[in-house]
Amino acid sequence: MLGMKVATGTVVDGKVVVRGEPLPEGTVVTVLAREASERFEVPAELEPELLASLAEADRGETVSADEVLARLRRIN
Repeated sequence: MLGMKVATGTVVDGKVVVRGEPLPEGTVVTVLAREASERFEVPAELEPELLASLAEADRGETVSADEVLARLRRIN
């Protein structure tokens, strides 16, 4: 299983251009778009939690979107 990567990019001519090392052809990505004036920063105290979560995803320890939605429906 391949690991997760966090990459930053910019939309150019309608396509996301990733900074740094290019991703392999066919890589499936999730794009979170922020407002132009917004920044995404992980506070130093939360970085270990983020890295642990990425490691869980690498191991396949994930919850499907269907399961998340089902849990939310049970709460409401």
